[in-house]
Amino acid sequence: MRINFVLPEATRAGGVRVVATYAQRLAERGHEVTVVSMPRRLPWNLRLRRGLKGQGFSSIWNHPQTYFDDLDNVTHHIIEQPRPIVDADLPDADVTIATWWKTADWVNDLSPSKGAKVYFIQHDERHVHGTAEGVIPTWKLPLHKILVAQWLDPVLRAEGVTDDLEVVPNAVDAEKFQAPSRGKQAKPTVGLMYSDSHFKGADVSLAAFEKARQQLPGLELVAFGKDDPYRDMPLPQGARYEQDPTQETIREVYASCDAWLFASRCEGFGLPILEAMACRTPVIATPAGAAPELVGQGGGVMVGMEDVDAMAKAILEVVRLDDTAWRAMSDRAHATATSYTWDDATDAFERSLRHAAGQPNESRKELACTR
Repeated sequence: MRINFVLPEATRAGGVRVVATYAQRLAERGHEVTVVSMPRRLPWNLRLRRGLKGQGFSSIWNHPQTYFDDLDNVTHHIIEQPRPIVDADLPDADVTIATWWKTADWVNDLSPSKGAKVYFIQHDERHVHGTAEGVIPTWKLPLHKILVAQWLDPVLRAEGVTDDLEVVPNAVDAEKFQAPSRGKQAKPTVGLMYSDSHFKGADVSLAAFEKARQQLPGLELVAFGKDDPYRDMPLPQGARYEQDPTQETIREVYASCDAWLFASRCEGFGLPILEAMACRTPVIATPAGAAPELVGQGGGVMVGMEDVDAMAKAILEVVRLDDTAWRAMSDRAHATATSYTWDDATDAFERSLRHAAGQPNESRKELACTR
């Protein structure tokens, strides 16, 4: 098949990484894959900082490093400036895939030469740079819809969407995220992803850590993130922080913890859950994204949204487990993360694209892929 993906910006966000993963894997299966995206608008403070460093003030648009740069089998085209993507930006195809609510309108307006129209929905984007007035109408466009997690189905249904909705969950790269069977850390340790994005909930995780440490003074924290520590959300004294880490360092961070804290207020899927679990680390999670579907299988503990006391209690429960009980939880986490692979996900995604394009599959299976 000839497959187009339409992205807003090719950032380093998790949803873009998922698109890159599918693009690469579909290309490896012999499909002709093109990705088209807009340039990234640099924030004014970053432009100012570059100017003060003598790097110039003139460049508003930036073409940063992307997940597509090293994919020799995928064509990635960044248009000259932000605007709706139109027919002239894309090759003719069998299927063209919108990956964000604004791109859904663009894809819907493309000519039939761009193939069947698909909408890959990775989040309830009303809560992320969108509005109900803008997002909900895109759900009702006549596009074939693929959802990244089961929780999105009732969300769309509640807004009157009656189309067939296919669920194709994410997987984890077991080569990049893995660890041998192990016991608890020599010193009780928890970890988190450090971000000032409100919906990521790092403030909740940090508050829960401090509360737990009051009862367990030897408790340690390890975190990773892309930015310098924030003045209004300081890391606890003695915390280990890995800034802009390599993939291998991220894996090592996950594997160095007795529990991973996932306190998101809103999430599309929550890839760090799978990554930590693949590294045999139980997850303490709020019911955001796919957390209930993943952690609910016994590889961690679910807590209430923004419930600092409950998360602190769960931290103490997990790190105080005896080694046998902790290993059992760790093994369940690993089994959940590795029971469903990117090959499985790509099989389901490819079948769904063929279904949208009216092309038969050699082996007709259930289109919706569930755990």
